[in-house]
Amino acid sequence: MLELEHGFQAVDVNARLDPGPGQPIRGKTIDAEGLERELHQAGIAQAVVAPGPVDDERGYLRANNAIARQAVERPFLAVARLDGPRAGTGTVTARLKNTVASPEDEHTTAEDVEQYAYDDRFFGFKLDPGRDGLPTPAVLDALEDVGLPVLVEGGTAFPPERVDEHLLGRSMPVVLAHFGGYPADRGLMTEAIDLLDRRDSLYLDTSAVRFRDLLERAIMEHPDRVLFGSHSPTVHPDVAVMEVLTLDVPENSMARVFTKNPVRVIPELEPA
Repeated sequence: MLELEHGFQAVDVNARLDPGPGQPIRGKTIDAEGLERELHQAGIAQAVVAPGPVDDERGYLRANNAIARQAVERPFLAVARLDGPRAGTGTVTARLKNTVASPEDEHTTAEDVEQYAYDDRFFGFKLDPGRDGLPTPAVLDALEDVGLPVLVEGGTAFPPERVDEHLLGRSMPVVLAHFGGYPADRGLMTEAIDLLDRRDSLYLDTSAVRFRDLLERAIMEHPDRVLFGSHSPTVHPDVAVMEVLTLDVPENSMARVFTKNPVRVIPELEPA
């Protein structure tokens, strides 16, 4: 266990639970009990969980409530997944479509954000604009007003410059998954690290980052802005933990990544 070997515990800002009853669109299927067991065996004390994408379903209301129920009496903190009508890619076609995009009944509203924020079962929000669309400006305003952390799936479908354009001019903390470069795009990951110099509200999570040099660079240059994320169950949490433990960085920097930084952004992650 990490606590015995290194004197600190790990907390995880990027795990997925499947709301059921159908199969997930992609990735390994695991129930709450199985996820809890795998995280415990890897030495992870608590994890932020969000629903994965759902098939044959419009909106995330049911999925969010299902995840919140599964988190009860487990070492999980549920975050609400949000969707919207706008594209986030930044292409000319996407920008033209966004000028006339309007929300449909199932899309997240500003009122939904307020309800999630004041529901003590939720501790933040999850955005995956590449799959779910980008919420409207009114919803983004509401996210800023409530001030809870926003976890963002970054990558080729929603690159760091679009994260900067739509989210980083606001005051709420933004945790960009996979260094903003999923899947394995070094250029986008480098852009995200560079953004840390300019945007105080931005944090990066380590999930599915396979490049040791980029992990080490970000941790050494920005020791307070890198958070551990496993991307479990897509990535086994043992693998995610070892990818950080084998880096050539000081142990106190690892303690920041595994515990101190995540807890500063999401205080409820404080290990027992």
